[in-house]
Amino acid sequence: MTDTHAYEVIVIGGGAAGLSAALVLGRARRRTLVVDAGEPRNAPSAHMQGYLTRDGMSPAEFLATGREEIARYGVELVRDRVVEVAEGFAVTLESGRTLQARRLVVATGLKDELPAVPGVAERFGKDVLHCPYCHGWEVRDQAFGVLATTPLSVHQALIVSQWSKDVTFFLHTVAESDLSDDDLRRLAAAGVKVVPGEVAGLRVEADRLTGVRLTDGSVHARQALFVAPRAVPQNGLLAQLGAELNETPFGAYPVVDATGQTTVPGVWAVGNAMGFAEQVINAAAGGYRAGATINGELLMTDLDSAVQV
Repeated sequence: MTDTHAYEVIVIGGGAAGLSAALVLGRARRRTLVVDAGEPRNAPSAHMQGYLTRDGMSPAEFLATGREEIARYGVELVRDRVVEVAEGFAVTLESGRTLQARRLVVATGLKDELPAVPGVAERFGKDVLHCPYCHGWEVRDQAFGVLATTPLSVHQALIVSQWSKDVTFFLHTVAESDLSDDDLRRLAAAGVKVVPGEVAGLRVEADRLTGVRLTDGSVHARQALFVAPRAVPQNGLLAQLGAELNETPFGAYPVVDATGQTTVPGVWAVGNAMGFAEQVINAAAGGYRAGATINGELLMTDLDSAVQV
C-alpha cells in the first residue's frame, strides 16, 4: 500500500537526536514524520546523567516527554521500522507502507555488542557499566573491575580511576605483552592492579555484583565492572543511499559536515548514527542543528523555485 501523503521530512529513529530534529521542524511548520522502531540504546539504564536540567531522569521518561512535545506541533510518530529507502526518498516501512519525503534525517543510532561473559548482559546498566561519565558518580569509591577486550581497554581503566582508587584491570582476552610500556607505567601511576587470566563469569548475591570469577576458579571481590561493548553502527540505510562511510576503530560512520549533512544531498545523520561518542545531550544538540539547517535549506529551495517560475 502506498501512502499518498508526502512529508517534507521523515526522521528515521525516535531517540534524542531524532526527536530534537523533529521538534525544530515541527515548530518551523514542516510536515514531519518520525519513524521509531522503539529500541533506544540507553534502555538498560535506569537513569541518564550529564544532561543539564535532566540529570537523573530515566531514559524512558525523557523519550515520553519528547514525544509529547513534538505532538504539540503536529509532528506525526509511527511505531515501525524503515526497511528500505529508494531513489527520491521513497521510504518503505516493515508494515508495508511506502512514504515519500523531500529530506531525510537518519537517527538510527548504534547497538552495543557486549563481551560474551556470562552475567554481563543481564547486569548491563546496573552494576556492569561502560561509560564513567554516565555512571561513575553513582558507583564512586566502590571496588571497580575493568574487563579488557582490546589494548584500548587500558584507556577505560585509566579513566575510571578518577572515580575510585580501587581498580582492578582484568586482562581477560588481552595478553600483558600487548600492553605498551607507557600503558603499564600509567596503570601503575593510577594505582590500577593488573590481573592476567580469562574471566569466566560474575558472582552475584542478592541481585548485586559482588565479584569477578576467573577460569582458574579465583574470585576477585568487585562491586562494579566496566566493559567496552563493541559498537555496531546501524548504517544500513545510509549504505543503501550511497552515503560515504568512514571506517573508525568503533565502526563505520558517515562523512558529515558540521550540521550532520551526509555526502548524499538531502540526507542528514545525527546522534550515534554519525558518531560513536554522541551522548544524549550531544545527540539532542545535533538534531537541533540538523532540523534548523533543513528548514532553511527547504525554504531557500522553494523561494528559488518560485523566482525561476
